[in-house]
Amino acid sequence: MLRGWSILLLFQLAGEALTRVAGWPVPGPVVGMALLLAALQLGAPGGEGLTTVATGLLSHLSLLFVPAGVGILLHAHRLSAEWPAIVGALLVSTAAAVGVAGLVGERLARRAGRGEEERA
Repeated sequence: MLRGWSILLLFQLAGEALTRVAGWPVPGPVVGMALLLAALQLGAPGGEGLTTVATGLLSHLSLLFVPAGVGILLHAHRLSAEWPAIVGALLVSTAAAVGVAGLVGERLARRAGRGEEERA
């Protein structure tokens, strides 16, 4: 397990360092997880320790939402003042995400259909 924690923390550190050096507006842990995904896809050994740690973290994932909930309650006065903009942004972003996902899915389905026709 210690090896798994070390791998996760090293990739988080790499992500933090990369975002600070590059000046990216992306959280370091997100970049670190993308780097870990790339490393695992390229065949880097993850080991059983990494699987054990990841499974343990995922089983307690709901606890990670507690700080976000506290932040929402802390800024409730601001949310009540700006709720129309927040609701509007949520509706527009949801519609945009559904639309883009539909277009991408349709294009992939067409491409898969053409591939099957060529094979036949």
